[in-house]
Amino acid sequence: MSSILDCNRSSAYKGVGWLAPYRDSFLMELGKLGYATKTIGDYQRAIDKFCAQVGAHGLDAEEVGIDLAAGQERKEHVTRFIEHLIDAGVMAPQPPSPVAPPAPGSRDELSLAYCDWLRRQRGLSAKTISIRRGVLRRFLTFRFGTAPGDLNTIARDDIMSFLDSPDMATGGAVLGLDYKATCLRSIFGFLFATGRIQHDLTLCVPRVAKQGSGSLTRHLEPDEIRRLVDAVGSDDGIGRRDHAMLLLLTRLGLRAQEVIAIRLEDIDWRAGEILIRGKGGRHERMPLPVDVGEAIAAYLRDGRTGCERHLFVTAKAPHRAFASSLAVRRILRKAFARTGLKPPRGEVRTHLLRHSLAVGMLGKGASLDEVGNVLRHRKRSTTTTVYARYDIDALRPLARPWPVRGEVR
Repeated sequence: MSSILDCNRSSAYKGVGWLAPYRDSFLMELGKLGYATKTIGDYQRAIDKFCAQVGAHGLDAEEVGIDLAAGQERKEHVTRFIEHLIDAGVMAPQPPSPVAPPAPGSRDELSLAYCDWLRRQRGLSAKTISIRRGVLRRFLTFRFGTAPGDLNTIARDDIMSFLDSPDMATGGAVLGLDYKATCLRSIFGFLFATGRIQHDLTLCVPRVAKQGSGSLTRHLEPDEIRRLVDAVGSDDGIGRRDHAMLLLLTRLGLRAQEVIAIRLEDIDWRAGEILIRGKGGRHERMPLPVDVGEAIAAYLRDGRTGCERHLFVTAKAPHRAFASSLAVRRILRKAFARTGLKPPRGEVRTHLLRHSLAVGMLGKGASLDEVGNVLRHRKRSTTTTVYARYDIDALRPLARPWPVRGEVR
């Protein structure tokens, strides 16, 4: 990286003055993040021109602001350099623009109050709060338009019409009928508890049976799982990364969000354990199988790049952590395409591998309690409701004998 700086220094570099060490450290950071030499050169030329202007006008750190990037030829490059100066403590961060409080009774005011209520009274995660906030705003728009009116005029027909509307996408998730009903009960519970409506409308929201609730859980056979895991493995960095991620899904039954949340410090190599950052902020340790550990080690030795503390990072610079669990689903979708396997019910979901692990454990004689421990279910009823139908031996005592004529019952 030092050779790049030495060879590409333009004449404008002479005017950088007090910005010189920060200019060099910023370009060095771009190199560590995996940016191409040409891209670093583009950043360098833009920053050199900016530094030359700062030096020509005799500006110090207190006089350099983010607004100076507005007139630059490569505004986004200079803006990022100024953000680097702020992170280094050279410049004070820009004070946040004053935000006027939302008008009482407006959609924004209701949204803020609802989010605060969910966080304080229900203790929900930020992702769940974001989804339910989106449903609240859509329902208010559906019923009242841009400006909410009298909330007490909401009627049962409004609720049914909203439930009959097409499935919506909010917070990165597609909401079906059953979850929309759940969100509406939460919303009306908030409105009634805070005195915004006079009647509890939660009773007006019907119970919705989940599709396929009476059928067996979607799962794959062990041979199909092996084919999927092998399909993404290759000798390049992306293949090693994807192979390790699918192994975590299939061998430990992790959720996609838990896979992308793993950090480098979460793996205890000596103890053979891994910390799982689960739902609701729960942190639990699990044993790290040998094959999973070997796959992760292969990715770390030859495939992973960058300074990010998350274990799995993007293949392209700046090699950041994945923004959402959708990236894991794309990897699984790629595996299905390569193998030619058809996902159950035609839908590729990472939970399919979690279900397959549980069904496979039951097939090998594991108890429901053991399955619940591996899947880290909070309640035993969660495991029983989903997987009891597969534990035939546990269900046999519940079956009554076939009635025969003449026998005393």
